[in-house]
Amino acid sequence: MSRDLRIQRLTVRQYQWTMPDLGVDYNGFNQVYERGSSAKQGGYVLTVETDAGVTGEYAGGNSVSYAQLGMVARYLIGRDAMARELIWNDIKRALRKHDRFGMGPIDIALWDIAGKVYDAPVYELLGGFRTSLPAYASTYHGDENGGLSSPQAFADFAVQCREMGYPAFKIHGWGHGPIQREAAAVLATREAVGDGMDLMLDPACEYDTFGDALTVGRACDEAGFFWYEDPYKDGGVSSFAHRKLRQLIRTPLLLGEHVRGLEPHVDQIVADGTDYVRADADYDGGITGVMKLAHAAEGFGLDCEIHAPGPAHRHCMASIRNTNYYELGLVAPGLDPKRQHCPLYADGYSDDLDSVDEHGHVSVPQGPGLGVTLNWEWINAHETSKVVYE
Repeated sequence: MSRDLRIQRLTVRQYQWTMPDLGVDYNGFNQVYERGSSAKQGGYVLTVETDAGVTGEYAGGNSVSYAQLGMVARYLIGRDAMARELIWNDIKRALRKHDRFGMGPIDIALWDIAGKVYDAPVYELLGGFRTSLPAYASTYHGDENGGLSSPQAFADFAVQCREMGYPAFKIHGWGHGPIQREAAAVLATREAVGDGMDLMLDPACEYDTFGDALTVGRACDEAGFFWYEDPYKDGGVSSFAHRKLRQLIRTPLLLGEHVRGLEPHVDQIVADGTDYVRADADYDGGITGVMKLAHAAEGFGLDCEIHAPGPAHRHCMASIRNTNYYELGLVAPGLDPKRQHCPLYADGYSDDLDSVDEHGHVSVPQGPGLGVTLNWEWINAHETSKVVYE
């Protein structure tokens, strides 16, 4: 087969489904357990068709991603789908006035094409060296509805996850709640699971003050947390503020989920604004962007932790030495973890709570490209819009 595959058509499909027992917290931004409620959920699927008949597929991204894809679609038509580095840098320049979210889905779909051309999973093309990845259970935010509604509830759920095999557990605390309850959840969870489980905390930028972040950070010190992530309302981007926090606590900080692109991440490292480096294929320029960040972090002797689950992230993690855990979530007790309400994949691929093996690991897809099969029957039945570029 020719390796000069010209892009003929890009199609963006949006779909929607309803998730039961899911609501929102005080300001409507954080999703939480709420028995008897339901939430409309939406998603996107991108297909990139080539003149050689090989099609790249990616399920992911958001409305911002695909608005930006529309800005560069004309550039992509007729390009060689195998020229990922050229395309990556051209689009990076084209979207320089924006946050570059549009780069992610495009790059991931192009990697899917490459894997299909070479009849190999993406992680093999990346030099991957493992097929089993240790995972952490990453919770929904704390609620007031009888789910994760108390420090003891987080502690009990952590024990449940440990008994399922998970080697690590991450708390997303409450929004706009008493700061002492946050600290109590940290301490109660450590007491419940003992010393054999790594624990993390992600306030998701909910804390109002540096003092609040410091209070909870000192609780993390006492509880021996593995990392402390995005504590307060700077939005997770101030290198100066987090350097000051690092000077006062021992728990390593994980920043970078809200810093876009390679160079700003490196600037944050150089400014001593983080200990771990965050990366996300949707947010940071696709698989190409994640691997650039991982290798940049490696040069500084730091670990790169990938945000959120998904097939692309499994392939990346399988190919990165300096990384620790796969984020499996979001999960909560009482909330049906099964995606039976959104059976996006037809081949059994899952990021549900019970997707881990007895060791708390997830497997890396072995098929060509991303190695997963989309459930097109379900996607077409739940499609709400479609845009075609050709």
